[in-house]
Amino acid sequence: MTKQADQTVIKKYANRRLYNTGTSTYVTLEDLSDMVKAEEDFVVYDAKSGDDITRSVLTQIIFEHENKGQNLLPIAFLRQLIRFYGDSMQNLVPSYLDFTMQNLAKDQENLRKQMAESFGDSAMQAMEEQVRRNSEIFENAMKMFMPFGSTSQKPKKEPEPSKPSELELLKDQIADMQKTISELVDRSNGR
Repeated sequence: MTKQADQTVIKKYANRRLYNTGTSTYVTLEDLSDMVKAEEDFVVYDAKSGDDITRSVLTQIIFEHENKGQNLLPIAFLRQLIRFYGDSMQNLVPSYLDFTMQNLAKDQENLRKQMAESFGDSAMQAMEEQVRRNSEIFENAMKMFMPFGSTSQKPKKEPEPSKPSELELLKDQIADMQKTISELVDRSNGR
């Protein structure tokens, strides 16, 4: 991060204390988290070396939230993110994630309103459940493509002919999601 006039400077000392130079007070990671939520811009410098350590402090805030059980990042996402380190796509990932998060933040209020109108109060719970199921399906698909996967896995039984296969269920889920998205787009366009 480059220092801008409207950024608050936070200094991190060797004793791990964080000092807000704007308010001349010591702050905690929770305080910095609140600043981020309030869209207050800040930069964190190591008090001794002067190095910009904003990225590591923000990562530490995420780590603290995840450890408190406020799980926002799915395990499959974290694993995929780790796989990108050292990969040829590594340079593309930050700009892609930044673009995606900016669009999500910009559209979050409209999305919440449309979900509530379309699905009622339990819309977010239904969406979370769908994401969980999709993550499980994705993880299972990834396991099938790993030629040297764990040998402790038991081979899966073939589905019974009378039940739909996982692929058919996945196709149905995707079709349902596409229909829902189309309906949301139509509503937002006033059709």
